[in-house]
Amino acid sequence: MNPWLSLLFAGLFEVGFTTCMKLSDGFSKWPWVAGFLLFAVFSFSFLSEAAKIIPLGTSYAVWTGLGAFGTALVGVFFFNEPATPARIALLLMLIGSIVGLKLVSVTGQ
Repeated sequence: MNPWLSLLFAGLFEVGFTTCMKLSDGFSKWPWVAGFLLFAVFSFSFLSEAAKIIPLGTSYAVWTGLGAFGTALVGVFFFNEPATPARIALLLMLIGSIVGLKLVSVTGQ
């Protein structure tokens, strides 16, 4: 699998495990805890695969950036968190940084 695609999946599964963490109510609701564990295993597995090709620092930065962006969107759309213009601008800058890391990556993939 393309390492950048693997990294994208890792970020998406990170959004899954952070959302399950929120819904688990302090890890007290077992179905959400199970979801957290499942998504975490998939997320770290895809991150590990990506880091075989993409430098670790880049992989980690992109993984956390995608997870942060996706989790912020989940917060806005499902948990009524604020979507202020400043917050949206900063999230867009985050995506710009992730794209920038892809563009300057030494892997060439």
